[in-house]
Amino acid sequence: MPTLGIDLGGTFARAAVVDEQGRILSVSKTALAERSPTAVVEAIAQAAAAAVEAASVSVEACGVGAAGQIHGDTGVLAVGPNLGWRNVPLGEMLRTRLGYRVRLVNDLSAAAWGELHAGAGRGAQDTLTVFVGSGVGSAIIAGGRLVSGAGGVAGELGHIKVVPNGRRCGCGELGCLEAYVGGHNLIAQTRELLATGHSAVLTELTEGDPARVTPVTLEQAAEEGDPEAREVYERAGLMLALAVANQVTVLNPARLILGGGVLTHCPGLRRRVLEGVQAYSSTTSREGLLITEAELGDNSGLIGAGLLA
Repeated sequence: MPTLGIDLGGTFARAAVVDEQGRILSVSKTALAERSPTAVVEAIAQAAAAAVEAASVSVEACGVGAAGQIHGDTGVLAVGPNLGWRNVPLGEMLRTRLGYRVRLVNDLSAAAWGELHAGAGRGAQDTLTVFVGSGVGSAIIAGGRLVSGAGGVAGELGHIKVVPNGRRCGCGELGCLEAYVGGHNLIAQTRELLATGHSAVLTELTEGDPARVTPVTLEQAAEEGDPEAREVYERAGLMLALAVANQVTVLNPARLILGGGVLTHCPGLRRRVLEGVQAYSSTTSREGLLITEAELGDNSGLIGAGLLA
């Protein structure tokens, strides 16, 4: 029977009806006009109803992928940085509102499951999926099973500590990888450089307007020889490369699936990850490793959430 997949972002809730093969039968999207839990649940309900109506099918189960740290056994979103949430019982709220069985997972867990069954992970049983977009997310599949951990928060590569008492992360803790490599934080660090007035390259690229800063701006400035931009950029690249390489050493995956807007639009940063896996992971752990791009794009989470349901 088809199921409902939900992708909950910071600005939109997307819903799709997904069949057993991971094919999308219909899609709907609703903007999050407010970010209170009640308002977000209502936006999800609107998107879900529209998707089900468009598909003209019945569904009994719903999978939801949301950015943040999630206790999958209870359906509690412990930390949702994109929405500014702490300890929200989102799973129970959605069960009550939608009337479906609901499974709530981290958005990267949903994406990894979608790629495993309908995308770049097909045919593999052990995969490591790493997306670098506004944040840094990862998910582990071992022996064909999603690794969730005792509390449901396993695989949080973005929240390993890379600098003791370092920059504050959106999760509220200090020194996380995401605080140095996630897209929002790359932008923040680049704006800090721009504000000093010491970077002629950054000033020229952005015309002095902080609103024009993107991770691509940082990569361009670094490649054009700006010393301060290069320091931030090279530090981010090294941290990410080491983190991914160490995960490869620990997990020995058959596939490393890379995705996310930052890695897509910053080829130099992606290259550093590929070089880092070769340089820093153990030789035996990467034997037979296939590194590939995510294939499903923005739909990976929708498909994976539906299949997990």
